[in-house]
Amino acid sequence: MLPGEATLEVYEGLGALPLFSPDVEAQGTPAAVARWQAALKEVDGVVFSTPEYAHGVPGAFKNALDWVVGSGELVGKPMLLLGASSSETGADKSVAHVFGTLKVMTGDLVGNGPVCVGSVGRKLANGEVTDAATRDAIQLRLQMLLARIKVVREAGQA
Repeated sequence: MLPGEATLEVYEGLGALPLFSPDVEAQGTPAAVARWQAALKEVDGVVFSTPEYAHGVPGAFKNALDWVVGSGELVGKPMLLLGASSSETGADKSVAHVFGTLKVMTGDLVGNGPVCVGSVGRKLANGEVTDAATRDAIQLRLQMLLARIKVVREAGQA
């Protein structure tokens, strides 16, 4: 659903991150964490997407966020938060938790909060969003994210 001028790169390394511990962090940044931090630093914007698992955030995702709370890669970075669930409420519990964490990290979250997709199994087929309202909501937020990225880029060049 991204326009032609944008690219999306999926980060596949969350499962390789060690469990966050200030004691481990104090001994030096583990290589897997350094790769995660570098990946975030290199991009112009971030789309975070999480399912809801047992009314919460999957552990690997929360762990990944914990590793960058204090390191600064997300400060001022344009971000979009998506959540999906098989429940009607659409991951409202998990994204509320992530939204709070991202705000603490002073990320630049676009829109009026996350996009929550409920009953996701009825709205996706073969990797495509088939529900028009869901597709429109995500496309609007992606446009907002790209517009914010453009503003940030232009401000950096001034």
